[in-house]
Amino acid sequence: MDVVALGELLIDFAPVSTNAAGYPTLAAQPGGAPGNFLAALQAYGCTTALIGKVGADRFGDLLKATLAEKGIETRGILADPAVFTTLAFVTLDATGNRAFSFARKPGADTCLRADEVDLTLIDEARVFHFGSLSLTDEPARAATQKAVAYAKEKGRLISFDPNLRKPLWPGEAAAKEQIEWGLRQADIVKISDEEIAFLWGLSPAEGAQKLLTEYGVQLVYATLGPRGCHFANRQGSGEVASPAGIRVADTTGAGDIFGGSAMSRLLRTGKAPDELSPEELRAITRFACCAASLSTQTHGGIDSVPEERLVHDMLRTRFPFEPM
Repeated sequence: MDVVALGELLIDFAPVSTNAAGYPTLAAQPGGAPGNFLAALQAYGCTTALIGKVGADRFGDLLKATLAEKGIETRGILADPAVFTTLAFVTLDATGNRAFSFARKPGADTCLRADEVDLTLIDEARVFHFGSLSLTDEPARAATQKAVAYAKEKGRLISFDPNLRKPLWPGEAAAKEQIEWGLRQADIVKISDEEIAFLWGLSPAEGAQKLLTEYGVQLVYATLGPRGCHFANRQGSGEVASPAGIRVADTTGAGDIFGGSAMSRLLRTGKAPDELSPEELRAITRFACCAASLSTQTHGGIDSVPEERLVHDMLRTRFPFEPM
């Protein structure tokens, strides 16, 4: 197996219309950052699994079935009859950017216990991936810490995405503390320009260098929203612009799909993250930017991963003289 992730699997409710009084009609879609991340990896030729918890309810059943349909191993996902599957309510502005409200008090994803983590999945994987949402509450925080420690002990590559959602934290200090912990565990970090500004008040390039020099991170993707991505490792750094002219419908999951797409290309190289040349990183980042951009043309996260042939078509159009 290539990648195992731990974290939230949930239902995103996104608006499809609004009535005269302002109340939205919502469509349910499968989501959760780790699920989106793995869906991209699976679509681009990797084998994956998820460790997490859903409710023993209809939404939990649907989510597990969706992941299985995508080819993602689900034996690490538990169904708990005592809690509901986590729900996220998404609102979109005129440009497709989203804001979140959560039904998570608690949600099933926060209730994963350390003794419920299937460590055999980590044994089988090359990479362990996690995000900050599994660090917001106990017992999921302890479960995440156990899984990370085990993955590091086994010599697995560790991938981390801060995926900051301020409403889920008791305060900014708690968010910073747990995100900082996650960053210090990681070999590969996908972090947004907004998250870098939140943590340190730095530019993306400055934040990337801080992670490389002070946190022990080997490879950083600092995403810039519609402007693209800054990449950096000890071999060098650079920036890739996102494709122009994309008609954005929904940015939900785009960052996760970027991360999974980039990981799929990195694993193909067979190299350690800090051994990749700037040219190799540029090619990886181009692919990920195109995949993420294409994903914004449709709604949802897991279901918005574009086919690989469409990503290559965009690469040929945008970078006709560059190797893919």
